[in-house]
Amino acid sequence: MSFLPASDREYLQSKGFTFQEIVDGRNKGVVFPAFKLPPNKYDVLQADVLILLPSGYPDVPPDMFYLQPWAKLTTESRYPKAADHAFNFNGLSWQRWSRHNNEWRRGVDGIWTMLKRVEHALEVAA
Repeated sequence: MSFLPASDREYLQSKGFTFQEIVDGRNKGVVFPAFKLPPNKYDVLQADVLILLPSGYPDVPPDMFYLQPWAKLTTESRYPKAADHAFNFNGLSWQRWSRHNNEWRRGVDGIWTMLKRVEHALEVAA
């Protein structure tokens, strides 16, 4: 089942992203398998990234993202701030990264915006 807007799907395909669209109950999520994490920052080199798409997307922004497996900061062997709660999706316990979006531009932003936010959050996590 495909639920991504055509512009999102075209963007992801043009950039060579591997992704899966998964419906689990009321939740619609896009999973990016084997997403590379910043080197020397986490106790895992890559993780699957889940972005849940809210009802009304793309006019309504995605809020958080999730990792599987869970990732800890290598320097302190702890989870990053606001990334220590579980979220069950598609039979797995995902690490919830609470990163809220207050700057979503309706009609402009899309999955590309959220992926940049994920990359930034992973880079600056403390």
